Amino acid sequence: MNSRAALRTLVRTRRQTLSLEEQQQASDRLIQHLSTHPKVNSAQTIALYLANDGELNPTPFIEWCWQHNKRVYLPVLHPFCSGHLLFLLFERNTPMVKNIYGIEEPTLNVTKVCPLAQLDVLCTPLVAFDAAGARLGMGGGFYDRTLTNWQQHHVYPIGIAHDCQQVKKIPVEHWDIPLPEIITPSQRYIFM
Repeated sequence: MNSRAALRTLVRTRRQTLSLEEQQQASDRLIQHLSTHPKVNSAQTIALYLANDGELNPTPFIEWCWQHNKRVYLPVLHPFCSGHLLFLLFERNTPMVKNIYGIEEPTLNVTKVCPLAQLDVLCTPLVAFDAAGARLGMGGGFYDRTLTNWQQHHVYPIGIAHDCQQVKKIPVEHWDIPLPEIITPSQRYIFM
């Protein structure tokens, strides 16, 4: 399958057809992997996301983070810099709005923004991945732009996906940023 669009459609369909029970089991296993991860355990600030379109749901892990006094940040579409993300503090009482994609995000409050260099771990959703660590997103390039030169920042990116999202080979473009690690319910893949 050479077309990135066709690959997105195929893998999105796979994850959308997972049952509620399979989704819940995947979330539970994600907590097991992340709660014992050395970088997560030493982290004070963790960027996550709210599941959409069948993505692996990290909400139970967000609860775990709160219980372990870790500050959780969610992506927000940058209001002035199209195609870019900001990360805002997410707490139980954070006011939320839907962005242009229909995804819930914290209401913009500049006092709650965390610069990328102050995040310890950034967990990113993805559509598909391969055994080389290539990540295929939804096509907007938001996380590729965010993770450009991530090694120069303090942040450590981890891709989160269902097992069914692994494919043989992602057709990589020059703007794609490979991840050092991807975690699925059954496995932890380390690439760097």
